[in-house]
Amino acid sequence: LRVETILDVAKRRGIPLPAYTVEDMRRICVIHQPATLTEFLGKFAEYMHVIAGDREAIKRIAYEFVEDKAKEGVIYVEVRYSPHLLANTDVEPIPWNQEEGDLSPDEVVHLVNQGLAEGEKAYKIKARSILCCMRHMPSWSMDVVELCKKYKKNGVVAIDLAGDESLNCEAFPGHRMAYEEAARCGIHRTVHAGEVGPASVVKEAVEVLKAERVGHGYNTLKDQVLYKQLLEQNMHFEVCPISSRLTGACHPDFTEHPVITFRKDKANYSLNTDDPLIFNSNLHLDYSTAQKYMGFTEEEFKRLNINSANSSFLPEKEKKDLVNELYEAYGMIRLNGNTTNQEPTTLNSYFHSGMSMLLCVHTLN
Repeated sequence: LRVETILDVAKRRGIPLPAYTVEDMRRICVIHQPATLTEFLGKFAEYMHVIAGDREAIKRIAYEFVEDKAKEGVIYVEVRYSPHLLANTDVEPIPWNQEEGDLSPDEVVHLVNQGLAEGEKAYKIKARSILCCMRHMPSWSMDVVELCKKYKKNGVVAIDLAGDESLNCEAFPGHRMAYEEAARCGIHRTVHAGEVGPASVVKEAVEVLKAERVGHGYNTLKDQVLYKQLLEQNMHFEVCPISSRLTGACHPDFTEHPVITFRKDKANYSLNTDDPLIFNSNLHLDYSTAQKYMGFTEEEFKRLNINSANSSFLPEKEKKDLVNELYEAYGMIRLNGNTTNQEPTTLNSYFHSGMSMLLCVHTLN
């Protein structure tokens, strides 16, 4: 969300805020120094009550999200959010201390789809969404998978599970049942796991929930048997450098970040931006951080972006077109499934033609 949008919507709706200028509101919302995941999650209470339950605001932030990503050079984005956390009816409990209204999770998805689609047309990039289950609300999860099924051909490409990793899914059959249904219906699956939780949460995500991608997954490295198994399976890790430092998920020294091991081991992973508002970040910052502190080269950026495209949740034909677009942008050609450089590609042109899946449960919720 843009701070300016929060202020605009609050004024229109007559909702009080803790601050009334962009600078002051940003100071309240943004985390600048390493903290905890709990402190990060607490930031949402400062502004989510402004957006939730408001049709115009929800559609607007979806549209503006696409605009912002287009300006960062993104050509394809998967954005994730919890529709229940933006609704004020057909959800129990109603979030953010809202009074009951008439905006259901179903209509939230419809509004987000509209905003993303209008942004696509305006900015000539492709935007899809992932709907989130929340670990602390297993009663919502079957609703989420039903929404994934309903909107599978209208912008929604997968289901996710996010939240407090100490709440394992085996204790909450609602999550397990939702993921079983997703797998049965061909709904793609990703799970936040191993961000601040142990490697066992990653193991559960892969073996119990049948995740096709792992959100973050840093602590997988603490179980080398599991890590090697996932390398062999070509499991995709959704890595977010800036957020992992500020949530305390990883060592504050970027030169010790787990993604360096992923890079050395030629793992299948992507670089993504997690909650641009609270972390005051964008895609350029995550990529430049990897270059400056983690030893990333131009060739590695190309490799991980192509892996990102191949691990996207697009239908096969669209995925193939996306991959080919990257090969062309990077001056590479495919020979019998292999690649070779056709002409030099500068880092600047990489940034302007690069692709990333922005994987953040909190971008819209």
